[in-house]
Formats: sequence, C-alpha cells, structure tokens
Amino acid sequence: MHVFPLRLALALALAASSAAVAQQQPVTYPLPSAADQALRTQLLEDTLYIRQHYTKTEYQIPMRDGVKLYTVVYAPYDADKVRYPILLNRTPYSVGPYGPGKYKYTLGPSSTMMREGYIFAYQDVRGRYMSEGEFVDVRPALDERQRRKTDTDEGTDTFDTIEWLLKNGPRHNGRVGQWGISYPGFYTATGLLSRHPALRAASPQAPIADWFWDDFHHNGAFFLPHAFNFYASFGLPRPKPTPTGYPAFKHGTPDGYDFFLKMGPLKNADARYYQGQVAFWKDLVAHPNYDEFWQARNLRPRLKSLHKNTAVLTVGGFNDAEDLFGALKIYESIEQQNPGLRNSLVMGPWVHGGWARGTGELVGNVEYGTSPSLYYQQEIEAPFFRTHLKEGKPAATPAPEATIFESGTNRWRTFTAWPPAESVPRTLYLQPAGGLSWDQPAAAPSGEFDQYLSDPAKPVPYTEATTTGMTKEYMTDDQRFASRRPDVLVYQTEPLAEDLTLAGPIEALLHVATTGTDADWVVKVIDVYPDDTPDNLRLNPSVKLGGYQQMVRSEVMRGRFRNSFEKPEPFVPGQVTAVPFSVPDLCHTFRKGHRLMVQVQSTWFPLVDRNPQTFVPNIFEADEKDFQAATHRVYHSSQYPSQLKVRILGQ
Repeated sequence: MHVFPLRLALALALAASSAAVAQQQPVTYPLPSAADQALRTQLLEDTLYIRQHYTKTEYQIPMRDGVKLYTVVYAPYDADKVRYPILLNRTPYSVGPYGPGKYKYTLGPSSTMMREGYIFAYQDVRGRYMSEGEFVDVRPALDERQRRKTDTDEGTDTFDTIEWLLKNGPRHNGRVGQWGISYPGFYTATGLLSRHPALRAASPQAPIADWFWDDFHHNGAFFLPHAFNFYASFGLPRPKPTPTGYPAFKHGTPDGYDFFLKMGPLKNADARYYQGQVAFWKDLVAHPNYDEFWQARNLRPRLKSLHKNTAVLTVGGFNDAEDLFGALKIYESIEQQNPGLRNSLVMGPWVHGGWARGTGELVGNVEYGTSPSLYYQQEIEAPFFRTHLKEGKPAATPAPEATIFESGTNRWRTFTAWPPAESVPRTLYLQPAGGLSWDQPAAAPSGEFDQYLSDPAKPVPYTEATTTGMTKEYMTDDQRFASRRPDVLVYQTEPLAEDLTLAGPIEALLHVATTGTDADWVVKVIDVYPDDTPDNLRLNPSVKLGGYQQMVRSEVMRGRFRNSFEKPEPFVPGQVTAVPFSVPDLCHTFRKGHRLMVQVQSTWFPLVDRNPQTFVPNIFEADEKDFQAATHRVYHSSQYPSQLKVRILGQ
C-alpha cells in the first residue's frame, strides 16, 4: 500500500466531527489539544494542496562514475515564470510513491515552507530502492587529496546531483538548500563536503555524526533493540533497484524484555534470526572497539573548510532516543573548524524528528506547552531557508547562535554560544545515606560506598512499558519502578529552595569496584516532583504526577572502555577504579520544591545489551558461561568522591 492514500484516509477520519467520533469510540489518551486538531486538518489540506500547486517529474541522475540515482522533483506549477530555489533531500528510506500521478502527502520540512514555494527534490541514495549502485552504511568520506576523478562518496554524489539539477531540472534561482532528519540528516551533513557554491543553506537534523556513539553505541555500550529491529529489515540485501522494502521483523510477542532475554548472548541474533543475511551485523561483530572501521565513519573531523557561502542550521531534540549526540557534535565540529561560517543550533524538547512529526507538546507524560514544533517551523526553520535561498543574503538581524528550549519552565532561550558562555561549572557529589549535594563528602571511617548485586539473568528494565523496541517516551519515563529495585542506587537533594537550571553537558566520574572483571555503569539525572503535584487532565487518569520521577538525562558507560575506546581493558576485582564518561547536554530547570535525583545501575535492559561482567575480547561473541552475577560498589568518600560536573545557568 502506498503512503499517500493511507495518510489521506487518516486525515479524512481525523477531520470528522470530534463529537460524533466521541460518541462511538472510547476515550484515548493523551487528549488532543487545539494544536493537535489544527495539525490534523492541515494534513488533509496539504495532500490536496500538493496536487493543486505542484507537478512531479522523475529523473535518473548520472553520477561521475556512471551510476544513476533515482530522483523525484516536485516543482510549483508556475516555476516557468517564478524563479524558485531548489531544496534537496537525500534518503535511504525511499522517495516514493513511485510513478506518474502518485504524490507525496506532504512536501518539504513543513507545511509553511511548502506553501512559500520551493522546488523539492528527493533522491534515493546510492544502492537504495530505485537508485543504482552499492549501498554502504554511513559511507566514509574520501580524502580529497587522494580521490580520483571517478571516485565517489556522499559529498561527490551531492555535488553531482546539485550540478545536474541546476543544468537540467526545472528553472530556478540558482540557489540550493538541503535538509534531512536522521539518516537523511547524515546525508545533509555529508552534503556540506560537496562544497558546491550553489549550496547556500543546509540543515542537518538529528544527524549521525560518529556511529560508535550515535544510534547503536553509547560510550561503547550496544543499544540492542534499536539496532536489532532496524537491521532486521533495513540491513537485508537489495540485489537490484526496487520500489519496495522489507517488512518489519515479527518478534512473536509484545514483550521485548522476554524476547531479548530468551535470545541469550548477542551471537544468537545472527544464528537464530539474521542467518548471515545482514552484512552490517557482521561488521558490528567484527569491530567491537573503536578501530579504523568506526573512525572512518566519524564525520566530525571532516567538517572543515566548508564553503563560506553555506549557512548551517543544525537541529536536535533533547528527548531524541536515537541521535541526540549527533546534533550536538555536528554543530560543535562545524563551529570549531569553520570560524566565521554562519552556523546555528536549535535544540527543542522533541523526540527523534518530533519538530516535523507532531506538535511536540507531549513526550510520554511530560508536557512542554503550546506546540514547540509549530514555533520552530514558522519562526526559525522557514526564515532560515527563506533568508539564504530566496532573499539570498543574511538578515539585517542575524539569527541567534543557539536557540534552546528550557524544559521545566517550558520556554525558548537564545544564547551567543552553546554551551552558554554565562553558565557556571559546579560539581554534585554523591553522599552517604542516599544524599546528593554540592559539598564534597567528608572523611568517614565507614559508609564510604554503596553496593548492589548486578545479575545479567535479572537485568533492570529500562521502562515499565511492554515493548519490543526502543520507546521514544523512555527519555521522560517515571523512574519510580527502578528506584525501588535493590540493584539501583538512589541519591537525591533536599527539596530545592529556588529554581536550579542545568545547561550544557555533564561529566560523570564514578569511583567503583567490582567482584567481576567488566561492568556497565548507567547514570540517570531525574527531576522529582513534589508529592502534591496535580495530575495533567490530558493524560490517562492512572498517571499520577505527585512524586513523579522524570528522567531528564541519562547515559551508559561500558566500563572496559574507561581508559580507551580503542583498547578495552578488564577491571581488577576489588580494586577501586575511576570511570569517567560524558553525558549528553540538557537544558532543564528543576523548579523550587522539586528534588534533583541521580540513579546509578549496571543493567538497562533490553535498551542496552547485557554486559557479561566477565571480561571477554568481544561481547558480540560471548557465551552463556561468560555471564556472571557480580557485586558492584560505588564510592562516595573524601578519597573517592563520585560526582557529576554540571553547568548552572542563571534565570
């Protein structure tokens, strides 16, 4: 079934009288807001608008090595009279529907931009769907000094596509922009390496920056359901161009915790399910450490000497379960290596791609005010492309360097740098008896550590939801279910006497010891609501916000990589060891009367695969016998102060 008729039918159904529907259907939560209702109506109007105002043409665009890439162009009906800019989206996820008379249900980054008028070009990247050639996951960028005329990478494919469209596509104004979310965000970031002079604006959104940290690895730990489910369909071979993809994997149960626990060690994934058909899974197994394979897929050092006329707007979501790292690091890398380039960052409260796929008002049980997505689309994204592609010159008032949504207060803030230059570094220390404060622990003859038994056979779940995948809501989930387990340590402040805003990255330093030889360490930063917090009437009445433990940031560290991601090393049983690691940025205000909580644990299942807790050369090849329970200690003494270095922002 094509996407267009499915979405059109959905829009028609949603646009029906809500009163009539309410009489026939049970109540579903969350209850829609005015912005939700407007979005539903807009969806229907967009599908009709495209057919009334755009014409579709399909091309096979030749690259410098002769491979042809399938490209669909939607041009306004009056493009022969009005000179529009070109806006390019390169994707591995299909540019369908294919064939004449079959139209997308929406065009461009937003409905606002579709109505402003652009020539929208969508391209299947090399080796995907209807394009020729061989697909390579996160294809490494070539060294330009050694590249031959017919050598290709994503930068050359972008250059050749832009060049061909300028010469052979619809009439245009000579300016090109590029945007994309997730994998297409990666292709937008690599598109900057084309350095084409006509590329005046690029917006990498939730882009992959370095695949040892993005998506499937976090500080060396493996995000199991996300990778397994994705590659079970995306990773299957495509022998020749085709308009269809593979269906999603069927687990045979809604219980992902049970499914992945029964799967056993990671090596069973291929033996039982993939059966040698997924090439990239073999790459994962062959490269468990940050070796040359992964380093070649680190885009960050390549993002230098970009074309001076190209403006960049990197976009990400603080609740993005997939590519939070990528957005922050793409922006940072461009900023550090291209002085003077127009380079900006937007970070909102969104899940993965949420700025383009909903109102952004709710993530799980947490509300963020009136449509952060619509504000972004109309006040930030559309003006960015309009300025650089239509007007062709910077605005009289430059766009802010960083436009950041502050959760807790639910407001947008602008900064001249990110992290904010005005933020002040402070250190939070874990304390005896579950305390958490700014004071370094005093010397104590006893009570210098907390300990727990970590058992890979009974790992801590990452969510209360029954799911076979990685839920987007886990980033804001209530953590009370975890804090009540004996294998989760809890530290918290007293109720805050005034608002406390944390902005920027967090640097964790745990002093630990274990009876095993390997271990994972998970740190979660949590906003604990007062017990008398009223419930949200939009949510299911079963959701009680009094005492809610909202996770606002979390990260895992695979202990074997504590000193080097290239050369892992075991722990010495019983020896106190420092485990430093980075936790991604946040911008959140813990309100007066709330508490700031930190939880520490060593399993986070099935979100993260199980560490055997016995050091093995390659966890992807571990056997059942390698998985052993171990007792872990976390120290909070004057000699071994476990801590979080944060940055505090004034109001």
